[in-house]
Amino acid sequence: MLVSRLSLLAGLVSSAVAATPAQWRSQSIYFMLTDRFARTDGSTSAKCDTEDRVYCGGTWKGIEQKLDYIQGMGFTAIWITPVTGQISGDTGYGYAYHGYWQQDIYSLNPKYGTADDLKSLASALHERGMYLMVDVVANHMAYNGAGNNVNYNDFDPFNSKADFHPYCEIDNYNNQTDVEECWLGDTTVSLPDLDTESETVQNTWYNWVDELVSNYSIDGLRIDTVKHVQKSFWPGYNEAAGVYCVGEVFEGDPDYTCSYQEVMDGILNYPMYYPLLAAFESTSGNMDDLYNMINTVKSTCKDPTLLGSFVENHDNPRFASYTNDISLAENAATFTIMADGIPIIYAGQEQHYSGGNDPSNREATWLSGYNTDSTLYKLIAKVNAVRSQAIYKDSGYLTYKNYPIYKDDTTIAMRKGYTGNQTITVLSNLGEGGSQYTLSLANTGFEAGMELTEVFTCQSSTVDQSGNVPVSMAGGQPRILYPTSLLEGSMVGC
Repeated sequence: MLVSRLSLLAGLVSSAVAATPAQWRSQSIYFMLTDRFARTDGSTSAKCDTEDRVYCGGTWKGIEQKLDYIQGMGFTAIWITPVTGQISGDTGYGYAYHGYWQQDIYSLNPKYGTADDLKSLASALHERGMYLMVDVVANHMAYNGAGNNVNYNDFDPFNSKADFHPYCEIDNYNNQTDVEECWLGDTTVSLPDLDTESETVQNTWYNWVDELVSNYSIDGLRIDTVKHVQKSFWPGYNEAAGVYCVGEVFEGDPDYTCSYQEVMDGILNYPMYYPLLAAFESTSGNMDDLYNMINTVKSTCKDPTLLGSFVENHDNPRFASYTNDISLAENAATFTIMADGIPIIYAGQEQHYSGGNDPSNREATWLSGYNTDSTLYKLIAKVNAVRSQAIYKDSGYLTYKNYPIYKDDTTIAMRKGYTGNQTITVLSNLGEGGSQYTLSLANTGFEAGMELTEVFTCQSSTVDQSGNVPVSMAGGQPRILYPTSLLEGSMVGC
């Protein structure tokens, strides 16, 4: 039943390659650093100290062998880190285990496996009706050393100084020219900035991305460091890829970040990330900013239903590094999946990993033993299931823009979906010690007399004659209301 429902959401297996933005709307993405998710030998005890910054042995074959674990949470897609050839050996910052220090775009990183292994992973995903997203970097190459001493012969194909912007460090992030033309990195590992205004560089990248997607049956791309490349480069890149592209614009200002959705399909929702974190990182979190940002992103971004929704990734501290309160983590994860956009859960989030800044937030998932009984594993599976059911009942659910219907100092409630198939999500930052009380919720759009089920407790309630819904709150846990009649045959478990 699970596989067949996921196949319906992903589209027919035969159409898995070259997935469109519309097809990606229904997906739920599990993101992993390839080196840190699963080993080919299946070991769950292999040492992996994040502070060592070395390869720990994760592979594409290891990922393929753990697809049951991923699909068990209701995910319909995975996102893996860059596959290209990297700096070899040690640097002052360790090894290129993460995949973002590329030197040869025409070769694969042998640490992750072979070309056949990557193709096998794509095939295994497609057989399950799942999608493969691959991370790519077009802004820069990487060099083990200072930017003013680069040996350009180390790069393939960009092996001429003329392929790059002249060396300069980014001194002013408010100066867009500096951001786009100066170099990331430092004197230990420099990231030579490609001259993406050059027609030669552009054509190389456009041809390369077309071949990458085709050769490895890739369904979507996550694009690194998007704001460091001029906007005019991206439409051609997105078109050449021929699949949904979501870009990383590491900036919380919605006016700045949303402007990049004019040049590619989607962007990671950093404008929402910061108020989401602030709302739930403690029991004194700020609900006002989250409430306001929901409406701001909806009115500012071209299409918020194509943004990548997240509260954890490999570039930011883990949510649990701010608080070990499991109820707060449940609320943050529930928002990620139930709000507008394509949900992204970072490997280890389901195990309540608590690493702080890079590299501490790059733990090996296998050290959790892939525990399917963990609180967050089961919560994510439940929330993905109700989202999938709402999509299954009406595809219009995906393009209906989420909006908040209630807020107080500790609570926010939001609605998504047309009348009769809407979900109402109620989130609290009271934490595990939160008291038990009943919230009378108005403006839900449910008709009087309709029977609803709260999917976490499986308790039923009836909409009163005024259209209000009683919501029983306890322990600071999230709540999701959905019409009882629509749950039949679902994976929700109520």
